[in-house]
Amino acid sequence: MPIEIIIGSVNPQVLAESGSDDRNFATTRWSLILTSANLGADDQKAQQALSELCRLYWRPIFSFVCRRGYSTQDAQDLTQDFFVMMLERNWLRNADPTRGRFRSLLFKSLQNFLNDAAAKRRTCKRGGDVQFVSWDEWRAEAPSKLTLSAQALESWPDQRLFDLRWAATVVEQALRRLREECESQGRLRAFETLRPCLGAEREDVSYSTLAHTLGVPEASVKQLVHRLRQRYRCLLRDEVAETVADATEVDDEIRHLCGVLGCDTSAAP
Repeated sequence: MPIEIIIGSVNPQVLAESGSDDRNFATTRWSLILTSANLGADDQKAQQALSELCRLYWRPIFSFVCRRGYSTQDAQDLTQDFFVMMLERNWLRNADPTRGRFRSLLFKSLQNFLNDAAAKRRTCKRGGDVQFVSWDEWRAEAPSKLTLSAQALESWPDQRLFDLRWAATVVEQALRRLREECESQGRLRAFETLRPCLGAEREDVSYSTLAHTLGVPEASVKQLVHRLRQRYRCLLRDEVAETVADATEVDDEIRHLCGVLGCDTSAAP
């Protein structure tokens, strides 16, 4: 399959049933940002939350800009300029809570930004009074495992490609967090060995082979895989929750992203 990222047969319904504590939802990044903007509060935490979301989701933005025909250097500059614009307080105040999802608002804002000739030609120096992540620090993160066919890159609509890269980023972030947790628990080798099982059909998993590789009983492997899958689903749900304005939107966003990742990338739109 052209999408080289673990999502496989993850059932959106199962993810939706993983549950979350709505009482804690107000502390998620996007909800914090919208609450602060709506109240007109000068909340440093909201600014930091937006900065973190920008840091995590620069790949879909950069890829979108590149697809518009800009050189790599120009796309880097425009991506930085776009996020600097977002990190300015006036953008926060103009954020519309009724538009819900960070993904949707980001895509629309980016379109407007690139359609504005003055914005594309402006010479403002990145950074200014805004503290942001350097391009080198962005690039230093683990490379995306998402690959697309040439036909998909050429024929797919902008929105579809943007959503696919966004979904891949969500999944990669959840996997990164799961890897870090396993490493902190001294189970990095188990994670690397069992990682392909997270998105595989159960009948495609050879527990006996995995047991031999890890040198543990087959029953232990089954238990480890079950626990990893459960934790992965929780982390994926947490990542999605950070980008929607209300807890009731999480399940729909999960279904949408799973649908995007489950599509055949070699097919025409």
